[in-house]
Amino acid sequence: MAKYALNPLEFQCLRLSLGLDETKAAEVLKCSVEELQQWELGQQPIPELAEKKLLEIDDTIEMQVLNTCDSIEAMFKKEPKRRLAFVVYPTQALYTQYNPEFISLLPVTELYNTAAWRIKKECKLVLEVEIGLVPLDVDSYKAFREQAGLGESRESRAKWAASQL
Repeated sequence: MAKYALNPLEFQCLRLSLGLDETKAAEVLKCSVEELQQWELGQQPIPELAEKKLLEIDDTIEMQVLNTCDSIEAMFKKEPKRRLAFVVYPTQALYTQYNPEFISLLPVTELYNTAAWRIKKECKLVLEVEIGLVPLDVDSYKAFREQAGLGESRESRAKWAASQL
């Protein structure tokens, strides 16, 4: 049996912790679902590039969690409040449309939403801040922007999400 950093169970647990089903993981890893299943069953060695990709994604998400939590903590020192909202994306098309800057690091919406979930959990545990995850409703968001006279921006989406809590 070949030696690799992650055993099949660890590889599968990492995939699941990223919120990826087999189809999405195969898409991200550029392999077939059958290949992925063989790796996770230990029937084929896990390619080093596949391990590396999942581990890099996990590291990227962890860095986002740390950076976002640090920013939230700094913000709350200036303006104390205990409740925030983050927009999450119910479809890949919406994620791609509204977050093209993240596609190279987090290529599928499930990974972005996993990052949001981890930020929510970390902020609750460490900062005692409540964060609501709000799925983007395009019609509601556009109406909110129009009524408030706002352009399209991450800040506008954050303001809309806060209005949904």
